[in-house]
Amino acid sequence: MNDARASVVGGVPIAYKVPRMQIPALIRLIRPRQWVKNAFVAAPLFFSPWAVDATSVVRVVIAVAVFSLLSSAVYVINDFCDREADRLHPEKKLRPLASGDVTPMQGAILAAVLLTMAAVGAAVALPRAFLVFAGVYFVLNLLYSVWLKHVAILDVMIVAAGFVLRIDAGASVIDVTPSVWISLATGLLALFLAIAKRRDDLVKTMSSDHRASLAGYNLRFVDTCLAVTLGALLVCYLMYTTDSETIRRFRTENLWLTAPFVIAGVMRYLQITLVEERSGSPTDIVVTDRFLIVTIFGWAATFAWLIYG
Repeated sequence: MNDARASVVGGVPIAYKVPRMQIPALIRLIRPRQWVKNAFVAAPLFFSPWAVDATSVVRVVIAVAVFSLLSSAVYVINDFCDREADRLHPEKKLRPLASGDVTPMQGAILAAVLLTMAAVGAAVALPRAFLVFAGVYFVLNLLYSVWLKHVAILDVMIVAAGFVLRIDAGASVIDVTPSVWISLATGLLALFLAIAKRRDDLVKTMSSDHRASLAGYNLRFVDTCLAVTLGALLVCYLMYTTDSETIRRFRTENLWLTAPFVIAGVMRYLQITLVEERSGSPTDIVVTDRFLIVTIFGWAATFAWLIYG
């Protein structure tokens, strides 16, 4: 929004508009609700009970904060690049940059501030390996914002890669090597959610004018991809819980007890996608759907009981 002010030129008052910073709009622009995704940065610590101490907890908290700042900068850049296309979308037209509540210049300044804060925090408190993973994450998402999101298949794979990079970044902070099964399961889960989001775009008859990559998708293709990805995810997780190295690491053969929560959770999300057809915002679904919340809590509590008890 703008303030109308007056200036005097040659004794004649002239009205002009000055952009005014709108704090609520800026908060919406950085999407703090999406920060829940950065819990994946803390996942390696959860899966490494032997590495848990005060120092590692503090480092992981800082790492999550840095990734939150970094991801918010990415959201601002993405919205900046998409602001014209977003005006054609029934919901995205209300985003701050698309609606004009935040000017492009204000968005650019905000992105620069967020990136600076993230860089300083990482450089001061975190190891160099973290900087590498965070840097790759940012560059990949920058390429996504300006180009790769327009390429079908690559667009969803880039989204999945971002979650794997979160796992790698979190592991580097506490100097552990993430299990290949956990990395694969994370990537497949993120890929499943990204494909479900594309399905929602198709169901809402969104045209390729808004998202060019949609020209490479149809419902039959997307539903097949969902089935393949979901099958691979469940097999990967079951193999992880019964893998001899996993059993040795956690000193328990009962991790398979967490599988029912995973199966129920992904089936519920599949129901939301195919039956209810409202998979447009994975984050909103995860934090509001009671069934999913129960399965996530049940999985985390059972896993923690088995490896920490």
